[in-house]
Amino acid sequence: MSELVPAAGAASGKGGPRRQDAFGASGSGDTSGFGGLVRNPPVLASSSRPFGDADADTVYDALERAFPQLTDALERVVVDRGELTLHVRRDHLLAVAQTLRDDLQLRFELLSGVSGADYPDDPTGRRLHAVYHLTSMTWRRRVRLEVSVADDDPTVPSVMAVWPTADWHERETYDLFGIVFSGRDGLERIMMPDDWIGHPQRKDYPLGGVPVDYKGAQVPAPDSRRSYS
Repeated sequence: MSELVPAAGAASGKGGPRRQDAFGASGSGDTSGFGGLVRNPPVLASSSRPFGDADADTVYDALERAFPQLTDALERVVVDRGELTLHVRRDHLLAVAQTLRDDLQLRFELLSGVSGADYPDDPTGRRLHAVYHLTSMTWRRRVRLEVSVADDDPTVPSVMAVWPTADWHERETYDLFGIVFSGRDGLERIMMPDDWIGHPQRKDYPLGGVPVDYKGAQVPAPDSRRSYS
């Protein structure tokens, strides 16, 4: 049985790079009050087998039967607080998705959402993450898929052919994070105007804004409010 080996030197994260300010952002006019936040980023390593979670072990074993070289498809597998996350290599996303849906021991029929995340200080250099939330109605299990790409090559294969419910979710993730889902039609903005420049949920996107009059007072624009740090 093959194993996903923890990254070399991965232990506690102590002594490594630290994430400061709100989610690592700085110089962006952040007024959230988290400007003084300092934390160690998570270590990029797989959980050890067995995972200590029966559902996670069952899902991994089924995938291993379907993919004899599973480590070619998965970068790492993380079980944390009872949740299973499969970090999938981009080129293998569609094959893994099809297997998760069709394998009789897996049967993840429902894709409930596709979301994005931006980690500007990601040590792999791939700051943009597409995250897929799946549910097996047959086996009452949940799993999360995650694919990471660089902002200069933000393309991820669309999973609409596997789960048509991905349609508007992929459009929203493209709109707000700039992840381009290839192999599908109609990848257009869904929240912002068609001529909007940039992707507002990236960490380095300027807050901007305009003053707002409210009950006789004027609320300053977000980028001009005082910092609470």
